[in-house]
Amino acid sequence: MQFDEMGKTDGKVLFLLPGTACDYQTNFAAVLDALAGKYHLVCVNYDGFDGSGMIFPDMITVTEKIERYIRQNYGGRIDGAIGSSLGSSFVGQLIQRQNVHLDHGIFGSPDLDQSGRFSALLQSKLVVPLLTGFTKSDKKKAKTREKLKQFFEMNDETADRFMACFEKFDPESVKNEYYTDLLTWLDDDIHVEHTKVHFIYASKMGEKYRKRYRKYFRDPEIREFNMQHEQWLFGGEEYALPVLKVIDEFMETPV
Repeated sequence: MQFDEMGKTDGKVLFLLPGTACDYQTNFAAVLDALAGKYHLVCVNYDGFDGSGMIFPDMITVTEKIERYIRQNYGGRIDGAIGSSLGSSFVGQLIQRQNVHLDHGIFGSPDLDQSGRFSALLQSKLVVPLLTGFTKSDKKKAKTREKLKQFFEMNDETADRFMACFEKFDPESVKNEYYTDLLTWLDDDIHVEHTKVHFIYASKMGEKYRKRYRKYFRDPEIREFNMQHEQWLFGGEEYALPVLKVIDEFMETPV
């Protein structure tokens, strides 16, 4: 596990938790400087995605390591954590398990999918080869680049950086991450005193996700944006700046 600390030494402590098959350097590249200018960031790369040569074990083992770091370095309490996509599953677990305390849990337009073991295995067999195989040839890279540019409005540099993540990590880590995320469930109606739950809702994902957020958490604050899944991290300032403003508002909300 890798925990890199940066930003304002006297700022509120904000953990950044990246999404599937990604490191924080790629996932949060477009907003890292802006966030570091306001907060004391703790940027996390999980086992299997930290350059250590380890294989990602499972979501709960990694959650336990994050909890241990918070207890050892911050007395068991932090101001906030932002999860990008799958990273939001870690935010949810940190809140639900109550082994540490978050004042603010910020969910970056996640899907929060959950399934049984057979379905998770089937989905992994279908999806993981796609995630790890679209960079195997120049033709596939070019096709994927164009899809990313069209869907997320990425530029060439951002699309290439994003695709590079899927080339440099062991497929076994990607498989374990994807598979165990589906098996790591959240309870319904989670409520923890003095913890505020906030969602960055990408409305182009569909209304079912808004309903899902309200199913798992009691009275979450949901801010809606007309964008695709995590487009604020990859689609340029048009999408990033309004979300960064809302993150500041989240972090200032009294608990």
